[in-house]
Order: sequence, then C-alpha cells, then structure tokens
Amino acid sequence: MSNPLTAPPRGTPRARLALRAGVLAAALTVAACAMPTHPDSEAGPSNPLNPAAVQLLDNTSWVLRTVQTSDGHSVLDVPADKAAAPTLTLDTRSGERRASGFAGCNRFGGAYTLTSGKLGFGPLAATRMACGENADRIERVYLDALAHADATLVQMQAPQQMRIIATTGVTLTFARADR
Repeated sequence: MSNPLTAPPRGTPRARLALRAGVLAAALTVAACAMPTHPDSEAGPSNPLNPAAVQLLDNTSWVLRTVQTSDGHSVLDVPADKAAAPTLTLDTRSGERRASGFAGCNRFGGAYTLTSGKLGFGPLAATRMACGENADRIERVYLDALAHADATLVQMQAPQQMRIIATTGVTLTFARADR
C-alpha cells in the first residue's frame, strides 16, 4: 500500500496528471493576477468634437468655413476671405448671452442659450441690405441653419472648431476666430 502523502514515481500516468494539474493551477493563478482592462481600452481615439465642450462657448468668436448637407456635399461656397465669410460671436459681457455676427451680407444679433450641451438661438434680427444673389443665398442658408440648430460639437484643442448641425440636415463648420 502506498502512502498518499508521497508523490508518485516520475513517469507514471499519475505523475504526469499531477504535473499537468499543477501547471494548470499555476497558469490560472497568474491569469487571475493579471491587470484588468477597462472595456473602453480597446476603443480607438476619441472624437475631439465634443458636445460637452459646448459649455465653453461663452465669449468666443467663430468664422464659417464650410456649409454641407448631411451626406457631406457642399451647399454653397463660403468666401475664403475672412472679411467676407460669415461670422458668429457669442458674448456674455452685458450679463446676457448675446449672439452677433456677419451673415454674408448683413449684420445680425439676438439671444443664445447653452442648455444640456446644446447651443440654441432665439430670434435673430438682421439688417436688410441687398448684396447680390450669392451673398443673399449664403445669408439665407446661414441664418436658417442657426435658427434650426439641433446639435453642436466643439473641439477646443487646436485647431479649434465648432459644428452646428441643423434640423434641416445642414452642417455649419466654423474655425475659431482670432481676437
């Protein structure tokens, strides 16, 4: 009769089974001690356009760069000259949130809100000069998109930009203006 406390002789099936069980137990112990990973660790880089950054828009100025449809097609040609491109300034110096800017032909102004990561505009009043077919078209599309703003994405790291997505499917993309 063999003693149960003594190891079986080497090379026997019982010894090989004991060795395999020991190796498996050691591997499971090492695996259990491994550093856990967060489910998001496999995700790619984050999108720098962040709806939460909308709260940082007070006292900023922007220049319109592109106007596109939801499928990425350009709606109109935005003037490359910064002096002719539509602008948007979001100002709180008066104690109220006021939006103002140049719409491509006329100046405009009105109230804006920042609520739950969303930029919204109250009624915007504009001057009424006629500037020609192209400038008038830019102005109509621009002011209509602001009036129907549905979502706002902001990138506050360089290059700073903002996108306003309207319920009409138009996306306005702005670059931060130098002050």
